[in-house]
Amino acid sequence: MVGSREGDARALSIAGILLSERMVKPTKICIVSSCGGHLTEIRILKPVYQTYEHFYVINEPISLPEDMMGKTYFIRHSERDWLFFVNLWEAWRILAIEKPSIILSAGAGPAVPFALVGKIYRIRNVFIESFARVHSPSLTGRIMYVLADRFFYQWRSLASFYPRGNCGGPII
Repeated sequence: MVGSREGDARALSIAGILLSERMVKPTKICIVSSCGGHLTEIRILKPVYQTYEHFYVINEPISLPEDMMGKTYFIRHSERDWLFFVNLWEAWRILAIEKPSIILSAGAGPAVPFALVGKIYRIRNVFIESFARVHSPSLTGRIMYVLADRFFYQWRSLASFYPRGNCGGPII
């Protein structure tokens, strides 16, 4: 249940691992997400990242909650098509302007171009596989498993797909 004490504790324990001593001490966090459920998942971790300077990148113009106003970039929505290359350019431009130390994402599409460009800029990348992926990995998860510096999945049933990942349990 969203907002429950148990859910908050899970979110905070995952976030504690995300920002552990193995990671760079964040100076600024880039939160990359698709709209909808992915954005809902990543915003559950807000109690942890709100203490750091942060900004959002989402792939569709939406009505923003007040706390996201003035610190959200909207990029083109790409569905595994040529717009992926536009997303690479957008990632290059945004990361050059903002200079974050960590990219945090729970998927989907925009995570990959930001991770690729982040590698060039030497920005640490943390990825959380979607809550909806219980029995099999997502395409983005399979790609990000290779690209991410820290990789988390939420269901133990995914352990065989992500042996070097960390199971943090459901954050929702």
